[in-house]
Amino acid sequence: MARVLALDIGERRIGVAISDEEGILAQPLQVIERKGIATDVAQVARLLQEQQAQEIVVGMPYTLRGTQRGAAEKVQSFVAVLREAVQVPIILVDERLSTVEADRRMREASVRREARRSRVDAVAAALILERYLSERRNKADGASG
Repeated sequence: MARVLALDIGERRIGVAISDEEGILAQPLQVIERKGIATDVAQVARLLQEQQAQEIVVGMPYTLRGTQRGAAEKVQSFVAVLREAVQVPIILVDERLSTVEADRRMREASVRREARRSRVDAVAAALILERYLSERRNKADGASG
């Protein structure tokens, strides 16, 4: 297995998470403050190289009914530019309620509001990555069993 980088792309920030080498655990890595698509893509490409990841998972914003909303177009535009900049597979996954869940988990852990605000996007990216890794393991288990 190889490391996987996950992105939770928002208007102002991009949450980044990374898996372990076995593709089992996901952990928040950092938050990128958005500065413009070219700069943002360059930062993601740099992180991809630094972390030696072989795959990128991007959270795709869907509504609760499973339809794409306006934010989805912005994410797709970002991904189109990112695909030109990196040579690894980019997988789009459903990110429904990941930020809400990240905030809830951090509140339950008694993380202060300022810390939650600065870390919630990275924690959301880790949740997106956790779901992806879990689904991938379940498919592999089903295929081998």
